[in-house]
Amino acid sequence: MYRTLLNALSPAGREARLSILIFHRVLPQADPLFPEEVDAARFDAQCRWIREWFRVLPLDEAAMQLREGRLPARALAITFDDGYADNHDVAMPLLQKHGLTATFFVATGFLDGGRMWNDTVIEAVRRAPAGRLDLAGTVAAPLGAFELGHDAQRRAVIDALLRGVKYQEPEERLRWVQAIADRCGVELPNNLMMTSDQVRGLRRGGMQVGAHTVNHPILARLPAAQARREIDDSRRSLQELLGDPVRVFAYPNGKPGEDYGDEAVGLVRELGFETAVSTRWGAAHAGSDPLQLPRFSPWDRSRGRYAARLAHNLWASRQAA
Repeated sequence: MYRTLLNALSPAGREARLSILIFHRVLPQADPLFPEEVDAARFDAQCRWIREWFRVLPLDEAAMQLREGRLPARALAITFDDGYADNHDVAMPLLQKHGLTATFFVATGFLDGGRMWNDTVIEAVRRAPAGRLDLAGTVAAPLGAFELGHDAQRRAVIDALLRGVKYQEPEERLRWVQAIADRCGVELPNNLMMTSDQVRGLRRGGMQVGAHTVNHPILARLPAAQARREIDDSRRSLQELLGDPVRVFAYPNGKPGEDYGDEAVGLVRELGFETAVSTRWGAAHAGSDPLQLPRFSPWDRSRGRYAARLAHNLWASRQAA
C-alpha cells in the first residue's frame, strides 16, 4: 500500500522527487532529556521501513540522477550532520545491517576530542547539581538564573540557554558557553564527536563523507573571507584525511535566508562542490538548485504515521512546484 502511494508521489524520470532525510545522532539508548532524539531501536525500525518503501542511493549519485532526469521511483538519500561518534558506532552498523548507505557531514574542528558549543551547554546542565544556576557576574549574566531539578526542568533550561546563545557572534558565543560551563562546575565529556579514524571507518564501511565547515558557524553572520575559510578548510581537512575528493556540503543549521544566504551558496559553487543541502523542508525535483537541496525527517514513531509523514512531504513538494 505504501509503495503504491509513494510511487505515485515520487515517480521515475523527469517528474521524480528525491526525499533526503536528515539525522544528527543515533543514541545507544533513549535519553530522558531528549526523548525525541533517535535511539538505536527507533533507527533500526526506521531503516527497516525505509528499505521496504524506498530506493536508497548515495546523495551525490541521487543528485546527479535527479539533474539528468533518470532518478528511479521512490528515491531517497540519508544524511547525518555534525560528526557525532555514535554515527560511526551505532548508526553505521544498523545501516549496514539493512544494506543502506548514508552521507555524513562532518564539522572538522570538533574531531579527536572536540565538543560543539551546544553540547557543552547540554552536558553542563545535565551534570550540574540540583539547585539554582545563577549566571550573575559572568558574561552570560543577561541569560538570567534558573532552577535545576528534574529532567523536564533541566530540558527547559537547556532550551532557554541555547536560544539565548545561538546567534551570538562566534567568539562571544564561546565566551558565554564557557561561562555557563564554569558556573555549572562539572567535568564534561570529550568523546561525543568522532575521531579521525572513525571518519576513515565510515569510508571503509561504504559511507560517503561531506564537509560541514570547521566550527559549525552561522555562515550568514560571517565576513565572506571567513565563511570561505570555514567551508574550504573543512573540505581540505577531510580530503587529506580520506585521500578522496569531497564534493558534497551541508550548511550549518541550514535555514535559507537565516543561517546562510546567496553569498554562501556562491562560495560553495566557486569552491567546486557539486551538491549541497539545507534544512528547508521538502523534496527535491529536477528544477531544484543542486546547491540548496531540501531535507526532511518524520518524527513519528509508528510505521503508518512515519509513512504518512513522508508521503505528505512529497505531496507538499509537488503542490509547491
